[in-house]
Amino acid sequence: MQPAVTRDLTLTIQTPARDFVSGAEVVIESDQRRLFPNLRELWAHRELLLFLVWRDIKVRYKQTVLGAAWAVLQPLLTMFVFALLFGRVAKLPSDNIPYPLYVYTALLPWQLFAFAMTESSNSLVANQHLIRKVYFPRLIIPLSAVLVGLVDFMISMVVLMGMMVYYGVRPAGTSFLVIPFLILAVMTALGIGFWLSALNIKYRDFKYVIPFLAQLWMFATPVVYSSKIVPPEWRTLYGLNPMAGVVDGFRWAILGSAAGSTTIILISTVAVVCVLISGIAYFKHMERTFADMV
Repeated sequence: MQPAVTRDLTLTIQTPARDFVSGAEVVIESDQRRLFPNLRELWAHRELLLFLVWRDIKVRYKQTVLGAAWAVLQPLLTMFVFALLFGRVAKLPSDNIPYPLYVYTALLPWQLFAFAMTESSNSLVANQHLIRKVYFPRLIIPLSAVLVGLVDFMISMVVLMGMMVYYGVRPAGTSFLVIPFLILAVMTALGIGFWLSALNIKYRDFKYVIPFLAQLWMFATPVVYSSKIVPPEWRTLYGLNPMAGVVDGFRWAILGSAAGSTTIILISTVAVVCVLISGIAYFKHMERTFADMV
């Protein structure tokens, strides 16, 4: 007589387990028909998510001289270089806002995205020992890498407030809209992180492409310049960059500077959603092979 088979379509392991009490063979496998993650399962593993975030924060600042101050120094030093080259030398327009403040405001969502993209793309390879030994929703690994970047973002926001006081610039009445644009930045980082982390498992040379991609992407995003300098006939194409609308909208929400184009923000928002959905779909498509490839 064939043993009874019980299927749980939410979990994944490579070999079937046997219930020694009833003698039934239990096969645990993932449901490939599900496009979106099982939120109930992610919530059940929330303690693991928090542990990974706390672990990464401690590892990042362990045995460092300045500790969390690096979260402030990186955007500040970048701002000084950009203010000298593009503000003093190139004299790029900044919507009547002090150029250092103009650039630093845009650097905050960009640094969050760049850090989250880099860390999440390497997260599966860095945690391969966990993937091989125990089951948990694999989405938790790149998700934890993105959440670590939010800690640096909050620290840098305090510096931004100090700069606004120094330059005598009041927060705009639209400052509450920072939250939606911050969510869009996190969604973009997650979508790209899901794509790159899954690809990095299969093709290990992707880790050499990611730093170059981040540098090139920054200059395709209105960080050191205003998107208003983009010709109107190119703004639809320019808006396909999901971070273009995020950075433009973030700067507009805090400083009240005129957004380069509503079209860019709307198209970028649609691009963010498409990147996130496609990233989740590809990640889940590759998920059952992670343990074999790492």
